[in-house]
Amino acid sequence: MPSAIPQPPAIPQPVIAPLTRAAIFLVVTVHAGEQNDETVRSVLGNIAGLTRAVGFRDLEGRLSCVVGIGSDAWDRLYKTPKPAGLHPFKEINGRHRAVSTPGDILFHIRAARMDLCFELATQIMAKLGGAVDTADQVQGFSYFDDRDLIGFVDGTENPVDQGALDAAIIGDEDADFAGGSYVIVQKYLHDLTRWNEVPVETQEKIIGRHKLSDVELDDNVKPSYAHNNLTNIVENGVELQIVRCNMPFGDVGKGEFGTYFIGYARSPRRTEQMLDNMFIGLPPGNYDRLLDFSRAVTGSLFFVPSATWLEDVAPGDASPAVASPAVAEPATGGTATDTSTPADAATMTDSTSADAETDSADKSTARRPDGSLGIGSLKKEAGL
Repeated sequence: MPSAIPQPPAIPQPVIAPLTRAAIFLVVTVHAGEQNDETVRSVLGNIAGLTRAVGFRDLEGRLSCVVGIGSDAWDRLYKTPKPAGLHPFKEINGRHRAVSTPGDILFHIRAARMDLCFELATQIMAKLGGAVDTADQVQGFSYFDDRDLIGFVDGTENPVDQGALDAAIIGDEDADFAGGSYVIVQKYLHDLTRWNEVPVETQEKIIGRHKLSDVELDDNVKPSYAHNNLTNIVENGVELQIVRCNMPFGDVGKGEFGTYFIGYARSPRRTEQMLDNMFIGLPPGNYDRLLDFSRAVTGSLFFVPSATWLEDVAPGDASPAVASPAVAEPATGGTATDTSTPADAATMTDSTSADAETDSADKSTARRPDGSLGIGSLKKEAGL
């Protein structure tokens, strides 16, 4: 009986890489024209190699880059069906407004040092040349003990390890894009003058945590409008988490101080529900009081393909290479050729529940010493 050799699982981009001291969030729009499309496809297909080339100069710098693709750009760049949850960011109008702003490609660059982030961003833009315009660029930094500029620790309840994979990485619910993720980004500007006039006790009720200790307020004193109440999503008794990689940013000369929100999830519905709760309220009208002091000035949704998917898009093509036909065992009983993955490749298996939002804990992944997913090159780095 012939037996097919199973295809190796898709290798994710470093979505759940550990938090770092520095980051650059770079959003670009792609100019019209097939030559521009080809330039962008080529750069995205070789982003892992470019990141390795820059990061090799300081292996302890933990440089990584995640690429996300917007809905309109996907239609132009790739001749494949669109990922199930990919669509333009949905503007929300409640007590406050979550705006939708242009963005075709997101580069989320992280490292222990800003110079590594800066060098990779520079190299990416040099490769893209005149094919794109910059829609937004933010340099994020770690602020003391992972606090936001409003003085509270940010991301305390972030899932880690297997929980992060379950929260952020697509499995069998969209098998064609397994190993991928969705990411929503928003840039918030804080009115720190007004915020710092608010008594600390009131600030703590708005956030839902003690400011100094970061300990969550008791339920009997925490208001229903507290930020951590409204961003806690439970469906059918299961908490639906996202992976946040938020960072503070600021421009003292301009008097701008803010938070760059970036949330990865295996379905955008999770993050969208959180934002609905914040801006409209749960129930409607019971909105997040933090928005009285913090204004969203950008908003975009991107799909993050697996590293395997990106690298399988051949130069000059607009779709991933078709997988080779399954190899059957020889009739003589010999063993079929081994097609194992590269030694540094992360592996992951996944199963899903009936509602496609309850996550299985049936995945595993190999990690490098720096904690990032070990993504190796799946093809020669053309021109890099």
